[in-house]
Amino acid sequence: MRQLFLTGAGILVLASAACKTTSHEGRGAAPTVPATPPSTAMSPSPETTSSQTNPLLDHWSGPYGGVPAFDRIRIEHFRPALETSMNEYRREISDLANDPAAPTFENTIAAFERLGQRFEEVSTLYGIWSSSLNGPEFQRIEREMAPRLAALSDEVIQNERLFQRIAAIYESPDKAKLTPEQQRLVWHHYTRFVRSGARLDAEKKKRLSELNQRLASLYTNFGQNVLADEEGYAVVLESEADLDGLPDSVRAGAAAAAAARGLAGKWAITNTRSSMEPFLTYSRRRDLREKVWRNYVNRGDNGDTHDNNAIISEILQLRAERAQLLGYATHAHWRLENTMARTPERAMSLMEAVWKPAVARVRQEVADMQALATKEGDKITIEPWDYRYYAEKVRKAKYDLDQNEVKPYLQLEKLREAMFWVAGELFGFTFTQVNDVPVYHPDVRVWEVKDKAQGKHVGLWYFDPYARPGKRSGAWMNAYRSQERFRGEITTIVSNNANFVKGQPGEPVLISWSDAETLFHEFGHALHGLSSDVNYPSLSGTAVVRDYVEFPSQLLEHWLDTPEVLNTYALHNQTAKPIPSELVAKIAKAATFNQGFATVEYLSSALVDMKLHLAGTKKIDPDAFERDTLQGLGMPKEIVMRHRTPQFGHVFAGDGYSAGYYSYLWSDTLTADAFEAFTEAKGPYDRDVASRLKKHVFSVGNTVDPAEGYRSFRGKDAGIDALMRKRGFPLPGAPKKKN
Repeated sequence: MRQLFLTGAGILVLASAACKTTSHEGRGAAPTVPATPPSTAMSPSPETTSSQTNPLLDHWSGPYGGVPAFDRIRIEHFRPALETSMNEYRREISDLANDPAAPTFENTIAAFERLGQRFEEVSTLYGIWSSSLNGPEFQRIEREMAPRLAALSDEVIQNERLFQRIAAIYESPDKAKLTPEQQRLVWHHYTRFVRSGARLDAEKKKRLSELNQRLASLYTNFGQNVLADEEGYAVVLESEADLDGLPDSVRAGAAAAAAARGLAGKWAITNTRSSMEPFLTYSRRRDLREKVWRNYVNRGDNGDTHDNNAIISEILQLRAERAQLLGYATHAHWRLENTMARTPERAMSLMEAVWKPAVARVRQEVADMQALATKEGDKITIEPWDYRYYAEKVRKAKYDLDQNEVKPYLQLEKLREAMFWVAGELFGFTFTQVNDVPVYHPDVRVWEVKDKAQGKHVGLWYFDPYARPGKRSGAWMNAYRSQERFRGEITTIVSNNANFVKGQPGEPVLISWSDAETLFHEFGHALHGLSSDVNYPSLSGTAVVRDYVEFPSQLLEHWLDTPEVLNTYALHNQTAKPIPSELVAKIAKAATFNQGFATVEYLSSALVDMKLHLAGTKKIDPDAFERDTLQGLGMPKEIVMRHRTPQFGHVFAGDGYSAGYYSYLWSDTLTADAFEAFTEAKGPYDRDVASRLKKHVFSVGNTVDPAEGYRSFRGKDAGIDALMRKRGFPLPGAPKKKN
């Protein structure tokens, strides 16, 4: 059984963040879809949905090594399927723990890898519904099952006989006879058990399990509250005057959003980033910009039944207690122990090194915007709801670059084709749409991925691009099944999920440059999973430490603006002509434009995250802590955190990125340095460099230490210099330029 449930907080997906949490069709043949939408009826009882009638309990069958039976799944299947598969997994664990034979790698570590397949499959589908089809009926199941799933995780970790068997392998001199990957697997399981409390006494184990169960419930409540505020708030535009400044693509999306709310003939700006950002960028209605902005930044912070402040305060207290119980000074020290950074101090050192030049750049950006506003006769002082609007004006004035000029060339479906082409050039993959695979929503399409040279099946890629009720905001990658060779040649299934706003039927969906970067970012995660070439599922694909997993995804963003992509796939939505070279040159020239905003917006969230978790057992008022911390950092008043604390799902809807939001910056130090390996060679498509990248980074999963893997690819460690060059900031220690 791989690490799916061992987090104690449900299923983790890789969410786009940093400057990339932007929620981010040409038509292919329609995929197989359910004849009717998934039922929302509640479960009658476990007895009425036995293993003979519950499709969630069937092992995945059909083509491509088996696929989820999305066309047969209903909400009433989840609770009984979870209960049945959990009990089955308990029996499997008990049999392994009580094996009378002396522990060996095969009968203990390898046997542990084999367990829980049915539970893993059910849990995966449960996670897909949670992120993509999460209505009120499913939310009731989530609230009930969250602590029970956490309890099961602790049952496994706290099984003394099982841990003794794992420890015996870890401590045995015979471990040296194992293959390097097997030794890494032994280390992986042993350290996970130890760090999760396997060596605690009975009383502490009991308390730890209580903490984990309560945290699981709080995480569920937090996420559901944010979703409620995203779905519950919208700014309805009543007239043409309210649309002043909005390009046609934004108008079309707003009209579609209003129609979906039964407001045909009007326009709606929904409370998600994919709707908010373009409105704040283009709307000339400052009063409406402020209204849309306030709705968005106050998610989870409205003093009502969906307010998250009390939840955050309790989460922080429980995490602090858990860390101390496990023998760590703070939650941050516990979380970072087995990352690349190793300690909070090292992570803070990197963030602080970038913070000051980023803030200095913001001061310049604000001065430019204020000067332009004054020149145009706007008697205002730049506020957060003005930043994107005036930044776009400055971009036009400084670089003669208008994003509205670029957007007609950024068609979602053409960019998807571009990603496939890049994957072929770098990794030798081909993508062919298939129609014999069930999907959970009509918007979802599926492609088979093959190795170009061998014609061999590699995996499946699911694409779920559009926003809808019940789908959490943002963009993310998920792995439905991990690649492995341990139980036979098992290929991976991955998905990319986004929240683009649909336009009118039959019209191409146009996206911003930032959204296009996010599209490539999430596809980078997918390629990480698809490239996996390991034996054991626990070490497969993206199952690497948090501050390394964003490296492959952020790296792939660099291929968006290569001439090969833009000249072929950035085609005008009406004329089909490629983007003009003059416009490409302007994009390149403006590459570091607004990096102050982008960096400070992200980095303020990362710093607050870390400082919250370094506060230990101190009682936290989240709003006050956020305000005071930002003031102490010298946060520019014209910017707010990319994720304010009451809506910070990366950190408070699970443990995944808690004390770990810095990871995007840490990974970007690798990203910037790694891309320079290409530019120092023959360019972005240098086959030798791409081959090394796939061999040492994308294919190895967690079979090697990430620092070693990076050095094998690059021949050296990555410093901060390439990162600073990428963002257009002065290098550390460089003399300041004289004006």
